[in-house]
Amino acid sequence: MLKKGLGRGLQALIPPIPLVEEDYGNIQWIDIDSIQPNQNQPRKNLDKQKLGELAESIKEHGIVQPIIVRRIDDYKYELVAGERRWRASKIAELDKVPAIIKDYNKQQVSEIALIENIQREDLNPIEEAGAYKTLIEEYGLTQEDLSKKVGKSRPYIANILRLLGLNDEIKSLLIEGRITSGHARALLPLQDEDDKQKEIAYQIIDEKLSVRQVEELVAAYLELKQKPIDVQKKQDAKSREKAGQSSKDDDYLLRDLEEKLQSFLGTRVNLRYKNGKGKIEISFYSDEELNRLLDILQLAQEEDGLNLA
Repeated sequence: MLKKGLGRGLQALIPPIPLVEEDYGNIQWIDIDSIQPNQNQPRKNLDKQKLGELAESIKEHGIVQPIIVRRIDDYKYELVAGERRWRASKIAELDKVPAIIKDYNKQQVSEIALIENIQREDLNPIEEAGAYKTLIEEYGLTQEDLSKKVGKSRPYIANILRLLGLNDEIKSLLIEGRITSGHARALLPLQDEDDKQKEIAYQIIDEKLSVRQVEELVAAYLELKQKPIDVQKKQDAKSREKAGQSSKDDDYLLRDLEEKLQSFLGTRVNLRYKNGKGKIEISFYSDEELNRLLDILQLAQEEDGLNLA
């Protein structure tokens, strides 16, 4: 069954299943060794056991669905869709495979491979993020362009791209399914602290922590790190109070709001206020962290504002 939001983008690029009659008329049997894989195939790991099972099925029943290729020259083709079928056919020692030859450029091939895998849920989050990054860097697509092509929201794409900023060990845990994308995103505020990221990541696994629990752990750690700053702020508040610039009630309300903003944004927030005027300072430590904060604020705006009650 097609995932909601992906069908339109997929049908615009490759034939839907089942193929239309015109495409069936264009099926050709081509030498399996004349086909080369797509170098920008987003899926990096294929399940060997499932590949073997597919090969056995192909031996018994043949290839039910033709693969799709693009012509490189008179005797060479590049895979567009159907890599599992192609590889399984090689295991089954077939000489030829049924294929539909399409006139696609390299960008279209990359887009189709990405959409096909997303639709079939064949990609892990790091593979998906890597594919988005390739399309952005090699073909100049924006996140908004990708959103329209793959049927995902722009904040979703921005968030999954941020996962590439994790250290390699955390990425491996995510690829292996030992932590979720939500867990991984909750670790991103610790981007410059690999040891702490790893410590909490293995705590997630050992204690089966929820995403919310991880967010609270990270927020508590960041708050603890800035305690000396908080002490200075309290001293400044006492000085202001003695000078008649702020009451205890005002100071308490400001600190409470500041803490809620820090918890909501997952980063340090400094709130300055005097006589009905002031400013809010939100700290970030990388371009990726800035993009994360912008996405949070945009989503909050779309949902009719922040709820910090």
